[in-house]
Amino acid sequence: MVFMEQYIYIGVTSNLVKRIYEHKNSMVDGFSKRHGLKLLVYYEVYESIYNAIEREKYLKRKSRSYKLRLIEKDNLKWEDLYDGIL
Repeated sequence: MVFMEQYIYIGVTSNLVKRIYEHKNSMVDGFSKRHGLKLLVYYEVYESIYNAIEREKYLKRKSRSYKLRLIEKDNLKWEDLYDGIL
């Protein structure tokens, strides 16, 4: 049996649709391109960039199991949410 680890990328953007498009089309160098991350499986919306950055820092400190529970609470099958936000 082969198990492929699912990578989790956490980031902040002011334009989610544009940013996901860039990731899906490998236009952004870095972690997501290196690991072939193409799916949007979870996101949160904030009015304040400061609040969004604080949440990003918080989530990056949390355990992998915490992040998995957060994703799977609303998206158990890890479906791509991108089309739903277009």
